[in-house]
Amino acid sequence: MRTLSLYSVLLLVALLMSVSCKSGGENKTAQKEGGTAESSGTESPAGEPVEGDWLIYHLGAEPGTLNPIVATDAYEGVINSGNIYETLIERDNETLELKPLLAESWEISEDKLTYTFKIEEGVKWHDGAPFTSADVVFSYDTIMNPKVDAPQLRSYYQEIRDVEAIDDLTVKFTYARPYFLALEFCGGMPIVPKHVFENGDFNTNPAGRSPVGTGPFKFVKWTTGREVVLEKNPDYWGKEPHLNRIVFRIITDSSVALQVLKRQELDVASLTPIQWQMQTNSPDFEKHFDKFSYFTPNYSYIGWNSRRPYFADKRVRTALTHLVNRELILDKVMYGLGAIVTNPFYINSPEYDKSIEPIPYDPAAARKLLEEAGWVDHDGDGIRDKDGVKFAFEFLIPGGSDTGEKIATILKEELDAVGIQMTIRKTEWAVFTTRLNDRKFDAVTLAWSMGIESDPYQIWSSTQAESGSNFIGFKNAETDRLIEEARQEFDRDKRIQLYRQFSEIINEEQPYTFLFCRKATVAVNKRFANVIVYPLGIQPNEWFVPLPLQRYKE
Repeated sequence: MRTLSLYSVLLLVALLMSVSCKSGGENKTAQKEGGTAESSGTESPAGEPVEGDWLIYHLGAEPGTLNPIVATDAYEGVINSGNIYETLIERDNETLELKPLLAESWEISEDKLTYTFKIEEGVKWHDGAPFTSADVVFSYDTIMNPKVDAPQLRSYYQEIRDVEAIDDLTVKFTYARPYFLALEFCGGMPIVPKHVFENGDFNTNPAGRSPVGTGPFKFVKWTTGREVVLEKNPDYWGKEPHLNRIVFRIITDSSVALQVLKRQELDVASLTPIQWQMQTNSPDFEKHFDKFSYFTPNYSYIGWNSRRPYFADKRVRTALTHLVNRELILDKVMYGLGAIVTNPFYINSPEYDKSIEPIPYDPAAARKLLEEAGWVDHDGDGIRDKDGVKFAFEFLIPGGSDTGEKIATILKEELDAVGIQMTIRKTEWAVFTTRLNDRKFDAVTLAWSMGIESDPYQIWSSTQAESGSNFIGFKNAETDRLIEEARQEFDRDKRIQLYRQFSEIINEEQPYTFLFCRKATVAVNKRFANVIVYPLGIQPNEWFVPLPLQRYKE
């Protein structure tokens, strides 16, 4: 399980619910329950690695597809990335530097417009077909096909002028203009087998349910609502993993997942804040599991759909932020497992502007702003209205997100007190993402999982408001200009200054109420050895189980 996203495409995750499996970051420490801070690279006692056993991995929601080009959620990435599908390059676990994977080497032209990759010899797809540069070209062409449901990816490759297969093992990307993340996007592009996907409708190809990759694990089965099973690829071209099988068990209710974990029917699971703090401290749990908490690049937020009349005015959006008691939520709901954020970059990165202070919880200020914007109770029914429209909206949350539901409940009480009616709507993940993509929601709470360096284009560019990840419809000419200028700036310090200006506008406009960068909180069964928490998270492909502790036999 390598990075959820090698590059900076932002991935949807249910609010504060996902296990972080190398989702990017600059944090160098992890906290192991028991009080000892462990530096990156700290590992459990191991000895000589041995083969065998399974890993039963909790998945908090079912992915919409296992086709990496059309997928938009992090759950697909947890299953696929580095297990089934691979990319030309990857990030080193410890140094975070880019290094070869399917490509043995690469060259970059002096003008930073061409990127040429030499592919490893002897790599085969899981069905035995050879992996060649034709697969890379096909994948690029597919991403750029407007009939393919990949607007999020397509937005990052639009500056490429040409992708050419020089020979079977050499592929060249040519850009129309420089882009500071070009190497990451070329090298990190999802690659699918041409011979599997070239016939029929790409969006509905059966391989979306039964993927064929080049990675160390092969797909076995996907039982809807229950599990996805992978097994070791005996013909893997690289270093084989020690485990024989990974089973991703789908359990959307976190309370049920905890009970299954305690019965040791799960080996790895994320913990909600209350589970971390209050429900996993028994001697029996501590006997069988280690707990790790660590920051990864993410932020949670409440998004206000600016297409709706209630949220079109920035004064209203600012008023709503005044009604979110983030200090209370962080303390009482999240047990301090995170940090309040104010702008759309990872809080521990240089791009994050620490000078922007959180808008304080202040109901009086909220009332004043709502009245200034014309939202008052004209008819005396207790609900604010304007131009005949009641301030009554629906708050969409993904099912299974206990923390998201608690945040929504607290917000509902605050809104009731100022004359705003909010209905909480919970839906299963597939329905939830469909409503986002169709822009059929009023307000939503979610989180983004980020890469090492971020490009805000995907979420904040006006061009992405209709079919990209700009779900809330934010449009601003000045932020568009800053985003585009930053994309061509290779000097990170200069790029950071552009992002500071961008963040100031976002703070002024309040299209999101930014919430928290939450720590990943994970429980791992103690029978696994070589468990390392890297800057990018955990790496189960390196784990093994000593023979006396192995449970599952082939």
